[in-house]
Amino acid sequence: MTGRLYVVGTGPGSPEQTTPEALAAIAASHVFFGYGPYLDRLVLRDDQRRVASDNREELARAKDALMTAASGEQVCVVSGGDPGVFAMAAAICEAIEAGPPAWRALEVTMVPGVTAMLAVSARAGAPLGHDFCAISLSDNLKPWTVIEERLRAVAGAGLVIALYNPISKARPWQLGTAFAILREVLPWTTPVIFGRAAGRPDENIRVVSLADADPATADMATCVIIGSPETRVIERPGLAPLVYSPRSIGAIK
Repeated sequence: MTGRLYVVGTGPGSPEQTTPEALAAIAASHVFFGYGPYLDRLVLRDDQRRVASDNREELARAKDALMTAASGEQVCVVSGGDPGVFAMAAAICEAIEAGPPAWRALEVTMVPGVTAMLAVSARAGAPLGHDFCAISLSDNLKPWTVIEERLRAVAGAGLVIALYNPISKARPWQLGTAFAILREVLPWTTPVIFGRAAGRPDENIRVVSLADADPATADMATCVIIGSPETRVIERPGLAPLVYSPRSIGAIK
C-alpha cells in the first residue's frame, strides 16, 4: 500500500468550523499525529490510532509522521486553526526538504482550516477589512529584536495586526512590551480586540483601546487584533460593538 500524508487544520475549536475537506481527510486516515488537545477534538474510529506529543515538538512530530507515511500508512497531522499559519504545514515542509528522498515522493495534501484571526475577526465585525498582517510573538524560533522591528514597521505602515502566541507562562512579558512599542507608533485610541477561544463554549471577545489594553487579559488561547489608525468602532445600544477597518483610506471622517 502506498502511504499518504494529510496535514489538516481543524479550525479554532468549534466543530462547525471544521471544513468538509478536513473531515474527509480525517475519515481517510489511519494514524494521527498532533498536540494532545488538538487530537482530543477528533472523534476517531476503532481502526484509527493517535500519537500525541507536546506542542513544542513540531519538527520531531513531522519526522515521525513522514516516516509512518513512508512505511505505507495513511497519516494525518492535525493542527488547530489552519496548518499553514504558524503550524504544522511548514514543519512538514522543513522535514521533507532536509529528509531522505523517499519523503519527497510521498503524496502530501495540505488541508486549510479557519485560522484564529478569521474567527476572531468574524466575531468582532470586520477589523481585517483592509490590509493586515499576522505576527507570532513567540521568540522560540526567531529573536525578539526581529519581532520588535516588525511590529514597528507594520504599525508605521498602517496595517492591522493579528498577534498569535501572545503570552505564556514561559513568556509573560512579550505582549506588554508589544503594546508599549505600538503605543509609540499608533494613536492610543486604536481599537484592540482580545479574542479568546473564538467559536468554543468558553469564548470571550473584548474590545478596548490601545491605551487600556492589558496583557493580563490574554493567554495562549487568545488571538489579539490591533487595528490601524483607520479602524473604527460602531457602538450599538444593547449589542456588542462592531469593529471594522474601512476598505479605502479616508473613506469616512
